[in-house]
Amino acid sequence: MKALIQRVSKSAVRVDGRVVGETGKGMLVLLSVKHGDTEEDARFLSERCLSVRIFEDENEKMNRSVVDVGGEVLIVSQFTLHADTRKGNRPSFDRAAPPDVAERLYGLFVEGLKQRLGEGRVATGVFRARMDVELVNDGPVTIILESKSEFPTE
Repeated sequence: MKALIQRVSKSAVRVDGRVVGETGKGMLVLLSVKHGDTEEDARFLSERCLSVRIFEDENEKMNRSVVDVGGEVLIVSQFTLHADTRKGNRPSFDRAAPPDVAERLYGLFVEGLKQRLGEGRVATGVFRARMDVELVNDGPVTIILESKSEFPTE
């Protein structure tokens, strides 16, 4: 699994012109699931997103997590993060998990965040929908986090 996280002052996602999820200060997480990802990957990456310190403390150092600052999280499914662009000009999405598997693991990831932050601080897009995502990137701060299965084995 791969998550592209952006520190935001606000974010929103629309489907058919209607806002389906929005946040204030916190993070926007674009989440991609690949073939072979597991429930363990979903749990690991949800905890990793909650723990990463991308918010500034009183000394202007990035020492606080979204949990520490009482922030909110918007999670949007984004299978294109697993695009393979090594050959040709058209990306291949063969590494992305099938929709039924991806949706189940996306759901587990979302639930992991809701358990720690609470229902009211976690918003989502609509899985498999065409979405318009809006954000104000604070910093800007943009980081890619990966589950253990993304790391090469030795």
